[in-house]
Amino acid sequence: MEKMVEAAPDRGCSSIHRTEPTLAPNTTELKMAFAGVLKEADITAALEACKAADSFNHKTFFSKIGLSSKSAEDLKKAFEIIDQDKSGFIEEDELKLFLQNFSASARALTDAETKAFLKAGDTDGDGMIGVTEFSEMIKG
Repeated sequence: MEKMVEAAPDRGCSSIHRTEPTLAPNTTELKMAFAGVLKEADITAALEACKAADSFNHKTFFSKIGLSSKSAEDLKKAFEIIDQDKSGFIEEDELKLFLQNFSASARALTDAETKAFLKAGDTDGDGMIGVTEFSEMIKG
């Protein structure tokens, strides 16, 4: 989803438009964001496997979705998609909505799942997961 920003006319040109991304991607944008990185069938299977509350396991999910075998560059792309606020870190509120990065209709993680996920990835104890921690968690 993008919002249009209109700039003042310049030398007889009508107007200049630029787009700015918003934080809430729709399903089409999510599929496009992960296109070339993940297979849609793998995403569907991984989400189905953790559909029930308290059934999410990050290692199983990363394996099923195919992230475990991806390059460092692909892992960085995935991190940037999940880092919704573009802070350079994945915080607890972003982890809670982690599955929705793969499908807008996916459930939110339970508090217990979110805390376990954060604990697994936050190796330096700052309460957030950085790109290196994210990559290590996936590969580990």
